Amino acid sequence: MMLERLDAWRDTARRYALLPLRIFLGVTFIYAGLDKLTSDTFFTDSANGSLLQILHGAHDTAAIPAMVDLALKAPHGFGYAIALGEIAAGLGTLFGLLGRVAATGGALISLSLWLTVSWSSTPYYYGNDLAYLMAWLPLVLAGAPYLSLDALLIARRKGRGGGAAAGTAGAAVTSGAASGAPVPPSRPA
Repeated sequence: MMLERLDAWRDTARRYALLPLRIFLGVTFIYAGLDKLTSDTFFTDSANGSLLQILHGAHDTAAIPAMVDLALKAPHGFGYAIALGEIAAGLGTLFGLLGRVAATGGALISLSLWLTVSWSSTPYYYGNDLAYLMAWLPLVLAGAPYLSLDALLIARRKGRGGGAAAGTAGAAVTSGAASGAPVPPSRPA
């Protein structure tokens, strides 16, 4: 009895292992994007801490200075793209909608920031963009299989075909996916 409970707890812990990472990255990236959009200084070129100053400061130490040059051609457009990308990646990750796509977007943003703004951090582990990049990778690989809109949509799709029996099974699968319970594999009738 005790061993069965321990096994059940382990299965649950395994199933939801990526949920804290999804919540952290989702909330953090939504906050980062909103912070940029509502900042008094981010889009004010002459202000300390503005995007333009950050880009000029990162140019000579970036791993790929051409990326900074590209951003400098339209810094405000680049800033809005980063901010909106962070919000989209954060929302997709938090709600588990297009989870792998959202995580890939977050990973690409983190990669671009690591190769430009935080590349010169010494030692390398002081630069947080590399850590964010590594945190996104498990979500790129696994997606958002539990407690997500992706799981709900997949379960609904599976429940549509095959008549009344499939509809009943689909309802059970949908409620299981929405609650985070494991979704049983489809079996031929």
